[in-house]
Amino acid sequence: MISRHFHLRIVPSGLLFLSLFFFLGTLSSLAVDLLSSPLADSPKWKLLEKYQRTMTHDEFERLAREVYCSHGISNDFIRIERDFACILMDQNAQTWFTLRFARDERRRRSAGRGWRSAQSLLRPKRAGILVGLRIALDPGHIGGEWAKMEERWFKMGDAAPVEEGEMTLRVAEMLAVKLRHLGAQVSFVRRKNEPVTPFRPDDFKIAAREVLKAGQIENPREDFDGPDDPLKEQTVRWQSEILFYRNSEIRQRARLVNSKLHPDLILCLHFNAEAWGDERNPTFIDKNHLHLLVNGSYLESELVFDDERFEMLRRLLSRTYDEEIKIADTVAARMAKEMQLPPYQYKTDNVTKVGASGYVYARNLVATRLYQCPVVYFEPYVMNNSEVFARIQAGDYEGTRPINGIERPSIYREYVDSVVKGLVEYYRASR
Repeated sequence: MISRHFHLRIVPSGLLFLSLFFFLGTLSSLAVDLLSSPLADSPKWKLLEKYQRTMTHDEFERLAREVYCSHGISNDFIRIERDFACILMDQNAQTWFTLRFARDERRRRSAGRGWRSAQSLLRPKRAGILVGLRIALDPGHIGGEWAKMEERWFKMGDAAPVEEGEMTLRVAEMLAVKLRHLGAQVSFVRRKNEPVTPFRPDDFKIAAREVLKAGQIENPREDFDGPDDPLKEQTVRWQSEILFYRNSEIRQRARLVNSKLHPDLILCLHFNAEAWGDERNPTFIDKNHLHLLVNGSYLESELVFDDERFEMLRRLLSRTYDEEIKIADTVAARMAKEMQLPPYQYKTDNVTKVGASGYVYARNLVATRLYQCPVVYFEPYVMNNSEVFARIQAGDYEGTRPINGIERPSIYREYVDSVVKGLVEYYRASR
């Protein structure tokens, strides 16, 4: 879910962001990389050499200005000339990576890539529509005993609690059956309600203290007083937990995807939610909506970090966007038709609406940035909407049941079926 992208009243980690900025900025004289997180990998700029002369000036500028740097391109970080582009590698040393453009499409080199587009799949006409396609399913969050820590858990009255991590895993399991029936090779980024990362919050206490110290909090509290503590960001426990589930977990998933699974497409499965006021006495809301995300829309405050600049450039040059926006647009239109939901309207400036469906946004999320293949990130339904909540409580079932006086299918089957129909529509048209 995403009104956060912070689902379920997550407080934005402004302290974490600023602390890392100041902490790493103080080390700039030592010529270390300026990284967005203590857990981020240092960029390996030499890996981008294979993209020399693989893209024309016009294609690079289109993707940069319309998708990845849609809020503007600062010459402090990227300089686009007619025959080449210069991208800042080290702010302190003022070293730059020079990317040379192909003169025209005819003389454009091929860089090769680890994923295959729909047009490049070899599919016999009588085979299943998704034969040969490698799809990785990424059920959002962890769930289980970690659900409350992640703030992906809430409860209304005497009803069973809503746990997003368990719901996304159920969707993934149901989705895998249908995708395999259509011929796809399906893998899971997470198969159970346990972390993929081998680390736990206590492993990050030292890093958490350094972050807080860099934020000029010299003697931080170890723990916070419940979820409504207004100063919980200033505690070692909260910072340790953030480093665990919002950083280490996602980065470990990316390593699994990029080094072992090697999919052609990743589907990041989520549910959404809106703020509901008092945590101890939540209320339902009337809003219900749908949207999908692809990578892009980097802010200048994000591109200041060496790792984010590097990952942005790698995604741009690997041409993931042109494939993922076509998939996302097709699937979004099908989901909107099946679910009868309006598009979510962002009120923040960190997104850019892309595509033609009206339901897809570009946004710079860790998962969509680090996965080295096309990624479609799903955010259907508002879990604290009264009707959605009732459908969740009803669980999975065949056919339809009356929900608030209207016959509705299982919310899980509706989610799964709409995604499958959208994928079939896209890959059938690409044959």
